[in-house]
Amino acid sequence: MKILIDADACPKTVLQICTELGRQYSIPVWTVASFAHNIVSDHHVTVGSDSQEADIKLINLTEAGDIIITQDWGLASMVLGKKAACISPIGKEYRADTIEFLMEERELKAKFRRGGGRTKGPSKRLRQDDERFKAELERQLVKSNPAVSRE
Repeated sequence: MKILIDADACPKTVLQICTELGRQYSIPVWTVASFAHNIVSDHHVTVGSDSQEADIKLINLTEAGDIIITQDWGLASMVLGKKAACISPIGKEYRADTIEFLMEERELKAKFRRGGGRTKGPSKRLRQDDERFKAELERQLVKSNPAVSRE
């Protein structure tokens, strides 16, 4: 089991929470980014800047039982197919029974934008987002590995 982070657009607080919980539960934390970031990680992978290169690397690193952190619904869909858990940086669990709906929503929004429409971007990150993310990551760590106990 490992935590894999899509680090290109990941908030620093999420990286810190993952590192903290990874150490607490003795779970390795991997970060993957397509360009140079100031990321402190025991396992950091920098890939080229080709489209989807970071996502492809994350998919290739993912194994059943891993926990993936991403806000990319397409990547979430693929790692769920590999029997990994997946959560967003605001603590939303992506689930196999709802990912198809999210993918359809993504396509509709992209079509709307291609037609000249504008869609709303993400809300400003709040402290509650970090708290919700930390609680969900900890829940996933315990759920994915019953041998792990809360300290």
